[in-house]
Amino acid sequence: MPLLRRFPSRAEVRELLDLAVPVVVVQVGMMFMGVVDTLMVGRVSAAALAGVALGNLFFFGVVIFGLGALMALDPLIAQAVGAHDDPAIARALQRAVALMLVLSLPASVLLWPAEAILAALGQPADAVPLAGRYARIIIPSVLPFMAFTVLRQALQAMGRMRAIVLTIVFANLVNALLNWTLIFGHLGAPAMGVAGAAWATTVSRWLMALVLLALGWRDLRPYLLAWRPDSLQLRPLGRMLRLGLPIGLQFQLEYTAFGLTGLLMGLLGTTQVAAHQVAINLASLTYMVPLGVSAAAAVLVGQAVGRDDQDGARRAARTAVFVGAAFMVGTGAVFLSAPGWLARLYTTSAPVLAVATALLPLAGLFQVFDGVQVVAGGILRGLGDTRSPMIINLLGFWGVGIPAGLALGFAAGLGAVGLWWGLVAGLASVATILFLRVRYRFKTRIDRVMIDERPHRV
Repeated sequence: MPLLRRFPSRAEVRELLDLAVPVVVVQVGMMFMGVVDTLMVGRVSAAALAGVALGNLFFFGVVIFGLGALMALDPLIAQAVGAHDDPAIARALQRAVALMLVLSLPASVLLWPAEAILAALGQPADAVPLAGRYARIIIPSVLPFMAFTVLRQALQAMGRMRAIVLTIVFANLVNALLNWTLIFGHLGAPAMGVAGAAWATTVSRWLMALVLLALGWRDLRPYLLAWRPDSLQLRPLGRMLRLGLPIGLQFQLEYTAFGLTGLLMGLLGTTQVAAHQVAINLASLTYMVPLGVSAAAAVLVGQAVGRDDQDGARRAARTAVFVGAAFMVGTGAVFLSAPGWLARLYTTSAPVLAVATALLPLAGLFQVFDGVQVVAGGILRGLGDTRSPMIINLLGFWGVGIPAGLALGFAAGLGAVGLWWGLVAGLASVATILFLRVRYRFKTRIDRVMIDERPHRV
């Protein structure tokens, strides 16, 4: 059955959305925690706002590799669920816990020199010390943030989303209260500014991990409570790392490409940076939907592979591509038709409006490519194909996107618009090749990933 020979049925779309919608809610909830941090600390000073923004940028630049590596859980648990293989679920989850502990250490160490690194990158002198302090305070949040990721991916692969959604709602409420208390000095606490925002984030991340463990304990208990000695065997752990490390590298490559584009905007001026933030913020918000579809696709495709339902895996993949692309075509049309109105939601500055209005149609164009590439990546992750997306991201973003952005933005003198054309070129390349990779994989039989009894090449 060719991947896109026909439109998905209503039942297939409903099955995907039943899982994707809660994932989107969780993603938006996690993003909203950062929005609340920004809104509150922005009332302290411009330097405080920039410091928290830089500190968060540095934090995710450091931890995103480990977070991606832990997503090896997607194919391992989803396929084990489809195969009704409880021992494999337990082994995968327990190995993820062990890897989480190992990956948290270097990430924590790398956060300490944030101030020196940001200063060396030429970031604003008044914001760098604040960003460094923020990064040092949130070092204790690395471990619970990765623990939350492990628990979330495990429950998500089992199709158990209720506990994750409730946890994110609770974490948002606590984070907002702690920010209000610690940043401004309410309820008898001292006014701590940037440090208060960092402590609020750290406490919230610990609560996220503990609350999700408590709410999801009924589903997690059979796989966590009885520790399996074979979970720490080195060869299977190595195979799990070989499955997960390419995901971490893929995430790192994409995050760094977008981060570098933001830094290059800083060479053009404050107006371009502000306009870039408007456009990227709107694009990031709409991106949450195909990101949720991607996660749902990884689960549904993985479960179908686990139960040896080849046609079911193809149907899930086809539905995910259709839903993700259709949504981004719709939002892209809005970006193309009303850029000025969207930009005015963020700013009244005429220079910023002018640049943002020029960037938003490009954001609308790359919406479609961004949706296709993230959904295709989720499908391949569900199949256990993690190495090829990493290579494709390297070629697309760093072989096409960044060089094109530099050439158009600086050599051709197009400035911010040129840098964004580079993003469009990179995303178009990645999306096209990933989609072709998905089509190729579904032309052959898909076998379950086995890292114990029958190792699968990854």
